[in-house]
Amino acid sequence: MINRGCIDKIFEYFFQVPANRLGYKENGGPFSLIELKVLQEVITLIVFSIFTIVLFKTESFRWNHIIGFTFLVLAVYFIFKK
Repeated sequence: MINRGCIDKIFEYFFQVPANRLGYKENGGPFSLIELKVLQEVITLIVFSIFTIVLFKTESFRWNHIIGFTFLVLAVYFIFKK
């Protein structure tokens, strides 16, 4: 039986690779490799957090999570600051 996580990763891979290829500066996109990686990590963590809160009712969203997400938003700001 195929693990549910494997199906999710395959689904993510089908969108991530073309998006990275299209978004990369040398292929006509607006982003550098570092910017693409930071965006990928932040989007993955946001989707995973929403998934966890919605499907796993035993997990709670605590103050340290909010601080961590604040730092991620700041990371995106500083990475994209010209």
